[in-house]
Amino acid sequence: MARFLRPLLRGTTYTRLLHLWVPMLIVSVWMLIDASKPYVPALLLIPVALIPAVRMGEGVQARLLLTPGRQDTGISVAPSTTWRDRGRTMLWLEARMALGWVAGPITVWGPLLSVTFVELAVGRVPDGVPVLSGAQPHWGYAVLAPLPLVAMYGVVVGLGELATLLARQLLGPSRAERLAALEERTEQLLERNRIARELHDSIGHALTVAVVQAGAARAAGDPEFTERALGAIEETGRAAMEDLERVLGVLREAERPVSGRPTLADADRLLESARASGAKVDAEVTGPLDTVPGPVSREGYRILQESLTNVLRHAGSVPVRVRIRVAGDSLDLEVRNPLTAAISGPGRGSGLRGIRERAALLGGRARTGPDEGDWQVHAELPTR
Repeated sequence: MARFLRPLLRGTTYTRLLHLWVPMLIVSVWMLIDASKPYVPALLLIPVALIPAVRMGEGVQARLLLTPGRQDTGISVAPSTTWRDRGRTMLWLEARMALGWVAGPITVWGPLLSVTFVELAVGRVPDGVPVLSGAQPHWGYAVLAPLPLVAMYGVVVGLGELATLLARQLLGPSRAERLAALEERTEQLLERNRIARELHDSIGHALTVAVVQAGAARAAGDPEFTERALGAIEETGRAAMEDLERVLGVLREAERPVSGRPTLADADRLLESARASGAKVDAEVTGPLDTVPGPVSREGYRILQESLTNVLRHAGSVPVRVRIRVAGDSLDLEVRNPLTAAISGPGRGSGLRGIRERAALLGGRARTGPDEGDWQVHAELPTR
């Protein structure tokens, strides 16, 4: 019983009833004009459905009245863009009109019949109800009084559910809208992955440099070396704070430009940081870095940063050879260092996976792993 009466306590039941009544307002106005042709409003809906904005208006009404307060309604609020959308809108308008024709009389005659039964039960002769014009007063009509209300209640709830189902089917997203939503979701996931890689590369590099520098300073016991190590830690920390602020800014402002991100033109900062941490970096740059497109240069910077971070983290103070070459339509970036036992094999860790993902997103490729006694990271990125 409680389950049967539950819809009475939901506001959705009454907003759906209002949605069923709206078409009858149009019909009522037309009946005042020409009651002999009640089918005319249904015919007028056919050209109306061809207007693109009508689908948007119907979608807004359906969301507001049929699924109030819900986020995932399955109902589109975009205008029609194809003839298929217009055809679905036409079917929806005709179905809505038909549901209104059923709901209108029932919601009027249901309460009226209940009142009439009550009048007959208390000994009054009803007036104005042709169906019961010859009925005689009797107390037994009190038993029948709730039945029209129960029937009206069931019909209203059922028609509301049916209208919601039809709205999702006929006003739901089209194929083009579903594809656009899927592309938007994909872009959001890619952006989240990019931000995760940015944080991993930037903060991971800074922490690695700080740990290596602090450990070296403690082991050396040289005040002058300790001062240089603290300076390197401070500089790396400041750079990491700038990167962190920029990434957080991207999270706060989705449309914020990425022009502030470091590029390969800022590679000297990474090389000096690695040298200050004890690595013997031999760097060679060939070709004009300023001609490399922004996205390629920014991702190249992150690949170089992650490569140097891995060297410091796993190999320590070892000779590192960095080669950056811009030639033709490609950018080649190679980082090599002597292979140590601490690096157990290729492809370990999210950092190396991130390097390969960055290269793949740009249409290039990256190889990471042992090569002729060295550990190498070799990325080939197209510049066009």
